[in-house]
Amino acid sequence: MKLEDMIIASVDDHIVEPAEMFDQHVPAALKDKAPKYEIRPNGDGFWVFEDRVVANVGLNAVVGRPRSEYGMEPTALSQMREGSYNVHKRVEDMNVNGLLASLNFGTFVGFDGGYFSQSKDKALALTMLQAYNDWHVDEWCGSYPGRFIPMGILPVWDVNLVVAEIKRLVKKGVHAVAFSDNPALKGWPSIHNDYWEPLWKVCADNHVVLNCHIGTGAAAAHPSMESPIDAWITAMPMSIANSASDWLQLRALQKYPDLKVALSEGGIGWIPYFLERADFTFEHHHEWTHTDFGGRKPSDIFREHFITCFIDDKHGVKYRDDIGIDIICYECDYPHSDTVWPETPEYLMRGFAGCTDEEINKMTHLNAFRTYSFDPFKHIPRDQCTVGALRAAGKHVDTTVRSSGGNRPVEEGATRIVTSADVVKLFMDAGRREMDKVEA
Repeated sequence: MKLEDMIIASVDDHIVEPAEMFDQHVPAALKDKAPKYEIRPNGDGFWVFEDRVVANVGLNAVVGRPRSEYGMEPTALSQMREGSYNVHKRVEDMNVNGLLASLNFGTFVGFDGGYFSQSKDKALALTMLQAYNDWHVDEWCGSYPGRFIPMGILPVWDVNLVVAEIKRLVKKGVHAVAFSDNPALKGWPSIHNDYWEPLWKVCADNHVVLNCHIGTGAAAAHPSMESPIDAWITAMPMSIANSASDWLQLRALQKYPDLKVALSEGGIGWIPYFLERADFTFEHHHEWTHTDFGGRKPSDIFREHFITCFIDDKHGVKYRDDIGIDIICYECDYPHSDTVWPETPEYLMRGFAGCTDEEINKMTHLNAFRTYSFDPFKHIPRDQCTVGALRAAGKHVDTTVRSSGGNRPVEEGATRIVTSADVVKLFMDAGRREMDKVEA
C-alpha cells in the first residue's frame, strides 16, 4: 500500500474546551450557574463551577512546540496550537496530518468525564453534563460530519441517570462513552459490583463502547520523586495493564457478547505477554480460584471484548496476530506530547513493514469504524478520505514548530536530569488547584 492511499482514524485524541462551549446549551435560567472560563491578570485560564476551580486547562497540550518546551502545562489558550480548542483549526490540522476521523476525550471534565460527579448540586450537575454532551455532539462533532467519532460523558453518581443519558446519546448517533478504568479508586463501586449491571446491559444492547483512558483510575505511579521523569513516561501506557486484568475478570463480558471495552492510550506491545500470562494463570490456578470463562481461555475473552490502540508500536504490530488483528486501532493523541503530528502516515508506514493491505486497513480505520458504528463515507466520498486527498486539502496549513512561551520543568539551558519532583512541582505551580480561592 502507498502512504497516500491509507485512510486513518484515531480513537484517542483530546479537546481543550473553548470558553464559549456552554453558551448555546444551557437553559437561560441557569446560564449564570454554568461552568465559566476565566482569565487571571497573569494570563492563566481556569474553569470555575460551584466553588471548584480547574486551572491546568491545557494539561500537556503541547503539539507544535519545540520538544524542549514540553511539559504538563500550558495554563492558557494562548500557549496552545489553535487546533487544540478550535474545531475548524482542528480539522485543518487533521487534514495536514492525513487523518480522516478522530475520537476526542475532554480535558477540564477529566478524561473519564468524572468532573461533574464531584458537584454538590447533582441536579445542576446533570444539566451541565448534558449541556457538555450536546456541545460535543452537536457543535464539535456536528460541525464536520464524518470527521469525528462522538463520545459522551456519564452521570456516574446515579446508574439510572447513566442509562437514561446513554439512551439519549444513542438517539443522537453516539456509540462511545468515557468511563474510568477503575471506578473503585475514584470512590465509586468496583466494576464487579451489581451497581453497574444496568450500564453493562445498556451498552451491550446499543453497541456503545466503554472508553477507559489510562490514568482515569489507576494512575501511573512515580517510582520516586528523585526518579527521572522518563521512567514515568515510559511505563505510562502499560500502567493500564492492572486495570485490564481486572476488566478481563468481569462476569458481564460473558453475559453480554456485544459489550466492548477500549483501553485508550494503552499501547499494544505489552499485550502478547499479558494474554500469555492470563492464560497461564487460568490454567494453573483456576482449580482453587474457581474462575470460569465458560469453556474458553482469558485470551479468547480479551479478543472478543477489548479494543486496543497504538501511536508508534513496531513490536505490537509485529505480533499483531498474537494480540488479535481485529481489535487493534490507531491513536494520534493530538494535542499531547506523545503525538507524532503531523507525520502520522510516515510513522505508520515504517511500522507496517510486512503487513498486507488488508491488515493495514483494519488497523488504520476498519476496526475503528466497525467498533464505533461509524461510517464517514455517508458524508464524504471515499476518494476524499485518503492521506493524499486530505493533505492536498490541508496544504495551506502552517506546521512550523513555534515556541509557546510556556513553562519548562527546569531552567532553560540546565543540564541536570528532569525528575518526577520537577514535573509534579511544575504541575502544581501551573495548576495552583486552590488558585488562592476564586475572587468574589
